[in-house]
Amino acid sequence: MVVIRLSRGGSRGAPFFNIVVADSRNRRDGRYIERLGFYNPVGKEGAENVRIAQDRLTFWTSKGAQMSDTVTQLAKNAAKAAVAKASAAPAGAPVAA
Repeated sequence: MVVIRLSRGGSRGAPFFNIVVADSRNRRDGRYIERLGFYNPVGKEGAENVRIAQDRLTFWTSKGAQMSDTVTQLAKNAAKAAVAKASAAPAGAPVAA
């Protein structure tokens, strides 16, 4: 079965997670099919702590990939943040990249 889960990186006390698509038989930090984004739980305030390629996430879920509980929550929160950021920008003002 194909799963979408977190793969841990970083050092002790400073974790960093990649959001990856992997075969469920592979180890947590082992071989993966594709990297979809990242999650930095100890990132600085105001910095980008989560990035997920939503188009690739929907592609893999449409193919039957199962998301872990944590990735599901991160995807929901990232989608909410993207909608809030888009609605907060004034209609006539240019959006900074």
